[in-house]
Amino acid sequence: MPTLLMFALAREASGRAHDRFAAGTLDGLLDEAVERYGDRFGAVLDASRVWVNGVQAARGSGQALAEHDDVAVIPPVAGG
Repeated sequence: MPTLLMFALAREASGRAHDRFAAGTLDGLLDEAVERYGDRFGAVLDASRVWVNGVQAARGSGQALAEHDDVAVIPPVAGG
C-alpha cells in the first residue's frame, strides 16, 4: 500500500505525519485522503505540491502507484 507523507500544514490538517492507502493511482489516493481528513486537508492539498518517490507529480494525470511508493504533500512555505 502506498504511503502518504504529510508535512507542515498538511500534517496539521490531517493530524498525522503519514498514512497508508489502498489506492492504485495518485488521484485515487489523494481523493481518499480528502475523504478521510476533510475539507481543511483538501484546501491545504489544493495549495500544495505533490511528489511521488522524490519526483514532482501532476494531479489529474492518472499516475499509477505501486505498493511501496511514497507520496509527499508539501504545502508552500511562508515566512520572511
